[in-house]
Amino acid sequence: MADPNTIIVVPCYNEAQRLSVDSFREFATANAGVRFLFVNDGSTDDTSIVLESLASSEPHRFEHLDQGQNRGKAETVRVGMLHALQQGPRYAGYWDADLATPLREITRFIATLEAHPQRDVCFGSRVRLLGRAIERNPLRHYLGRMFATVASVVLDLPVYDTQCGAKLFRATHATEELFEDRFCVNWTFDVELIARVQALRLRAGLTSAADSIYELPLDEWHDVAGSKVQASDFFKGLFEILRIHAKYGRGGRKAARAGTRS
Repeated sequence: MADPNTIIVVPCYNEAQRLSVDSFREFATANAGVRFLFVNDGSTDDTSIVLESLASSEPHRFEHLDQGQNRGKAETVRVGMLHALQQGPRYAGYWDADLATPLREITRFIATLEAHPQRDVCFGSRVRLLGRAIERNPLRHYLGRMFATVASVVLDLPVYDTQCGAKLFRATHATEELFEDRFCVNWTFDVELIARVQALRLRAGLTSAADSIYELPLDEWHDVAGSKVQASDFFKGLFEILRIHAKYGRGGRKAARAGTRS
């Protein structure tokens, strides 16, 4: 079996009823260089059975990693990314299991990093533009814009969308370092991840993370029924932002001076 060019981590918690197994099969069949790593976050339904069946049927395309107990999305993604990076792909990233971002966007993410070798990270951005199919709950959209504004101030970066669950990284030692330590937050770990990118670059004497991260406006994104994200999570996220600021400082400068590890 040839090593995969790209490994996509899919964090799963109680996804047995809504995981579109057929969608994953179809995409993996059409894109031989992409492999999926499903990480079960201590689900209480039949998610583990569904994932094990999928991985057993096509082990060259799918892998199942079971955490055993619920640890939250941040830790699930972190564990999955480290496991993926150890397999030596060219790219590794994570994707929400509900496929709010369609799998076909993965090929655009890969093409973006191929076209921009100076960029190490590609983030999906849910920008509602003419000619795009971005369907978001209005309340969650406007709360999200408020949250993104606060995050931009803390990060000292003009980021539009920190919380989209579709991200792809160039597989380097620096990327592995981003995931070595547990995150200090859960819901807003994407913001902490950007702070880590910024801190690592500043420590290395490089320019800011703005030169390393590429925000790619998605062609399609839609709210999926059964989403575990609630409007109240945005307010919880604001408190987590304060925790990130306390640890990393504005723009990651505090962590850059002291070192990014806790």
